[in-house]
Amino acid sequence: MLEVAYINTPLGITKIEGDLVGIQRITTNHEVDKPSEEIPESLQHCVTELQRYFEGSLTAFTFKMNPQGTEFQQKVWNALLDIPFGKTTSYADLSIKLGDIKAIRAVANANGKNPLWIAVPCHRVIGSDGSLTGYAGGLWRKQWLLEHENPVKQQTLF
Repeated sequence: MLEVAYINTPLGITKIEGDLVGIQRITTNHEVDKPSEEIPESLQHCVTELQRYFEGSLTAFTFKMNPQGTEFQQKVWNALLDIPFGKTTSYADLSIKLGDIKAIRAVANANGKNPLWIAVPCHRVIGSDGSLTGYAGGLWRKQWLLEHENPVKQQTLF
């Protein structure tokens, strides 16, 4: 049976679902208005890492992931894990990496069904022209995540 916890993040209340096998879902946009008072032990590592990510002290997740999806979706989600922190790629480039540029719509569809928000970084996939394209959590969240991972550094004058 999946255990559930809700945590506060800068992007709203986030729901985490999983068990000892791994985390199956991390989602946002919930009508819950306060975080869980207790976090199940099976979700603790994930919660800690998400908190560290938002604090800016974590760039790669190590908690056990167990997303549920088709073989093709799993292939796309695994490819998303290869996008480095602070970098982006396009749907076209992701399709090429997966071996078929003609699969761009299928890749985009699988990307949109990613159940592990942030941890499997679907927010790092943008349009070939650099535009922010669809994001299940809302484009403002995608923009926030990209800026969080790659903040503009003030250059020194001297």
